[in-house]
Amino acid sequence: MGLRWRLSIAIVVFLACLVYALPSVPGIGSALERVLPSNKINLGLDLKGGIHLTLGVDVAKAVNNSLALAGQDLRRMAQDEKIVVLRPRVVGGTALEFILPRAENEDKLKEILSRHFPQLSVGEPRKGESGQLRYVAHFTAEEVTRLENMALDQALRTIRNRIDQFGVAEPDIRKQAGNRIQVQLPGISDPRRAVQIIGQTAHLEFHLVRDDVDPGKAVLPAGVVSLPLLENMPGGQKREGRIVVEKDAMLTGEDVADARPAFDQMNQAYVTLNFNARGARIFERVTTENVGRRMAIVLDGKVYSAPVIRERIGGGRASISGNFTTAEAQDLAIVLRAGSLPAPVSVLEERSVGPSLGQESIDSGVRAALVGAVAVVLFMAIYYGLSGLIADGMLCFTMLIVVAGMAAFGATLTLPGIAGIVLTIGMAVDANVLIYERIREELHLGLSPLAAVKAGFDRAAISITDSNLTTIIATVILYQFGTGPIRGFAVTLSLGIIASMFTAIFVSRAIFEEWARHCGPKGISI
Repeated sequence: MGLRWRLSIAIVVFLACLVYALPSVPGIGSALERVLPSNKINLGLDLKGGIHLTLGVDVAKAVNNSLALAGQDLRRMAQDEKIVVLRPRVVGGTALEFILPRAENEDKLKEILSRHFPQLSVGEPRKGESGQLRYVAHFTAEEVTRLENMALDQALRTIRNRIDQFGVAEPDIRKQAGNRIQVQLPGISDPRRAVQIIGQTAHLEFHLVRDDVDPGKAVLPAGVVSLPLLENMPGGQKREGRIVVEKDAMLTGEDVADARPAFDQMNQAYVTLNFNARGARIFERVTTENVGRRMAIVLDGKVYSAPVIRERIGGGRASISGNFTTAEAQDLAIVLRAGSLPAPVSVLEERSVGPSLGQESIDSGVRAALVGAVAVVLFMAIYYGLSGLIADGMLCFTMLIVVAGMAAFGATLTLPGIAGIVLTIGMAVDANVLIYERIREELHLGLSPLAAVKAGFDRAAISITDSNLTTIIATVILYQFGTGPIRGFAVTLSLGIIASMFTAIFVSRAIFEEWARHCGPKGISI
């Protein structure tokens, strides 16, 4: 490539990087925000302050719910084929038990199971005294693994949606081993409310109430469970009672398409629900088959209301009332609208980082970067003379590219990221040192300055490319499998390596070739 083209590309890159870097400079970015790009570098949790959460996802509960819903679907499909299936229920958390009262329908039931429920492993039925057949089915190992992974992925998406609606900039949300999710929220102004929204599982279920069972009994019949019932008292107070419901949920919050806060005639806040097509169909069938019974609306293991089903409810609409305040109704609508979690989520760890500690980290990191930069600049200027000053200029150009690249991609700067920048300062001049030493050797062999420059860059470029390529591969692995701080280090280091290769091999060569053409008999200072 010609010398003029090299210099032209370098100038264009410099101006473009300057435009993207300026918005991240305090004072300048705000003063020129109308003409500069809106992208800027975001500060991470360790620099800006915020909260760090580790959440545990109960994937076993998600498998249990899917098994219960499979039992309900089996009963409905069998009913469509004029086959009666009695009492599909989950036993032991991993087995689905159901009864076929008429043995002559066994072949038809097997056909339904093989056609519509390949994920179920059904054992041989046991014949009862009255000739009925009792079946026990389990999910296959592959299906259990799929449901567990899907529950974790869905919980990750749901939490991200909630945080996006809450308005947190640049959150870091990722899966961890052991069915855990790590959440980092930098710079939030209301950490307590954020923890409530994220930590609130909003695991919504609809259960049929068993009014024939006394909740005060020490031992309850099989297939039912006693849950807390939040009862509204005069004066806006809530009293917690007990209510017995069927253990298996008829419907879950996975089928909620929308949720909005609303107010009744008494100006009391409640939450309206709209189901998707599948949920609306199931809700209509359940209300049709259970007119006169009560349906409990269970949120996070507590019954908020248990209205009587007066008639078939079509259209896929329902409501949750529980003497909510306006803020409580709004927050509940947020978590339900963003998606009900497929399984309960618990907060295993919570840590807060104050902004003062973040400022101290910024000051320490900037101080370390400045000390390292000054030491490198002085060494290069003293040891290599005017060539060292060129290397110092390339170092500044490299840092400009790193800042501009982080701003353009909306990257988050963390304390390890600052460490990556400090390391980049040292590695940026490493390429220059290799090139300069090679040029010195060529000059000692008697080559002209221009020939020595070309030979030095040609022979050193191969070693520089190979060594930096292996480092970039390592940073890609760190970014892919590392957590937030490690990824910050990988981002700044990889940008720094790419930028240093561009300035040292491409831009610096153009400057040296132009210098060597006009240096005269004195040669170049190196």
